[in-house]
Amino acid sequence: MGRTNPTYRDALRRLEDDWKPMRRALRRERQADFDRLFERARNVADAAGYANAADPERALVLSLLVAHETAIRRLEARVATLESALDSLEAEVDSDIDIGPDADTDAGSRADADPDAESRASTGGGDQP
Repeated sequence: MGRTNPTYRDALRRLEDDWKPMRRALRRERQADFDRLFERARNVADAAGYANAADPERALVLSLLVAHETAIRRLEARVATLESALDSLEAEVDSDIDIGPDADTDAGSRADADPDAESRASTGGGDQP
């Protein structure tokens, strides 16, 4: 780019200006998304300019794809880290809670200590003498 073609950054500014009517037609919360797209394209402008593409729109699309892939990779890494931390916490909590065959034997030993407990439970008279 340069003398024969406008620079990629100049072409990107022109494309953004060309699409301003669409931006104005978007809802307010979507306008920020629109702005972020062009900001992401500017973040990889050095590489896109180096390619010296004759069609800056294709360079814009590829720039956006690269930016999205970068964001996806970072999010996937963050999700993996959070899932690993969650698994560790779940394992720690599971090791702190003692649920197993011992819980059944404790209930059985209590019933053996009070032989009338089973009959009171079946008749509903647990508090009556």
